Amino acid sequence: MDLEAIAGVIAPAATMVAAMMTAANLGARVTGWGFVVFALGSVCWAVVGFVSGQANLLWTNLFLVAVNMVGVWRWLGRKRAYEDGGKSAIAASRRSEAPTLLTASGIAGTPVQDVKGVLLGKAVEALIECDTGRVSYVVVATEDPESNHESLRAVPRSLIDLDAKCLTMRLTEMEFRRLKLLESGDWPAAIRSVQAVF
Repeated sequence: MDLEAIAGVIAPAATMVAAMMTAANLGARVTGWGFVVFALGSVCWAVVGFVSGQANLLWTNLFLVAVNMVGVWRWLGRKRAYEDGGKSAIAASRRSEAPTLLTASGIAGTPVQDVKGVLLGKAVEALIECDTGRVSYVVVATEDPESNHESLRAVPRSLIDLDAKCLTMRLTEMEFRRLKLLESGDWPAAIRSVQAVF
């Protein structure tokens, strides 16, 4: 096989694998390595462009190599360091007498269960009060197995026990499903009482 043929095989494979790695959002390390694989794919596409005389393919992918290197620096450098720092603080808090910690960014994607331990969905966001720094409410997403439609509900902080591995609501599944549904772009400014969410 010649150089163009080898690059022509690696380029699309690397691009597809990298797209899956970055789209999956599995943490800073996986996303960062996704950018490394993207950069490899861009180099191979640039080789194909150079050898075949396709200047547009060459210059576009040389530019993408630079963009992907920014992604590598951001996700394997800064973001990974932030993620590692948060994980170390959580681990240290579990071993000490200090209150157990949870990173604010770590709430999104955390599984959510009801008071009986039934897994209902995942947290998609936590809304924090600026003046106090307290969590006001957590938005929980559930999937309807029949329609594959995602439903969003706001759960007041007073009804949730926070943990790094799973959030536990002080509600049964039936009580949770009676909470008002949120529109995707219209969330409340605050939830003043538990009754306000029903």
